[in-house]
Amino acid sequence: MTETGKAKSRPRKLLASRRVRTKGIGQRIGQRTVRGLRRGTADGRRRWARSVWAGGALALVAAAATTFFLIGGGTDSGGDSAARRTLTSDEANRLAITRFLNYQAGGRAVTITVPSAAGGLVVTGSVDYRAGIGYGVVRGAGRDTSSDGLIQWTAATVLVHPMTDAPATAPPAPPASGWYRRPLQKSGSALDSSLAIVLGLGSDRPDNAELLPQNGGALVGKDRVRGHSVDVMTGPNVRANSGTSSAPGSNSGSAVRYWIGGDGTMYRVRAGVASESQPVVIDFDDRKYVPVRAAPGVTPAG
Repeated sequence: MTETGKAKSRPRKLLASRRVRTKGIGQRIGQRTVRGLRRGTADGRRRWARSVWAGGALALVAAAATTFFLIGGGTDSGGDSAARRTLTSDEANRLAITRFLNYQAGGRAVTITVPSAAGGLVVTGSVDYRAGIGYGVVRGAGRDTSSDGLIQWTAATVLVHPMTDAPATAPPAPPASGWYRRPLQKSGSALDSSLAIVLGLGSDRPDNAELLPQNGGALVGKDRVRGHSVDVMTGPNVRANSGTSSAPGSNSGSAVRYWIGGDGTMYRVRAGVASESQPVVIDFDDRKYVPVRAAPGVTPAG
């Protein structure tokens, strides 16, 4: 690993209500109206494609750039074990816009629980979905406590700042020195797989609501997450490398699960990685999102 040089900041905007202009989405979702971006907008954002991504794109698109195989892991404790059924039009619309809303919000506060036979890791921090960068504190349990410290990541790079006494939350401004850089591993690391999955939970466009039910989207239950009533939905499996077989004992028949509110807000995601038998759990916290500042030598994607 190599050390890096100096940081810069990037301000973020809060969620703006928009109406999604895409196939199968043009109505009010709960109390939120979502609007799409117009072609050739002055702010220079990417134009909308005529055909919006279908089914598999929703299930963690950024992770599809890697060789991860993502799976689901059952409903949350306390969730309703209602029979699996096809998504209604409203449910498909909410699932289709959930990643888009994360992008429109600019970023989200997250807690990532990473499974490991050595004890496991928990990353508490923020993800900037427009810049494609995450930052937070990583803490380990059991033999994984040696991983404690600050962490920042993009789709290609992971930076770690080891600390013997890691804080509960990351400082707003990353330290100017003491960072060690390495490439983000595309297989064999539950932590790196989890970091890539989190980045994939934001998109600058909605998914195709009409195709989701045809590609594995279903309602599997109802639940409550930190006081919010949610529907638990499955998205299609993602196998970025079609030649990669399912990991033994990985519940490969399950799909990624999303805990989605009545307005399309994403509250939780549960997915598996081929390197571990237990799923990764990503919670989108109610605590205020703190804009991510790049660590020395990191160039945001936005």
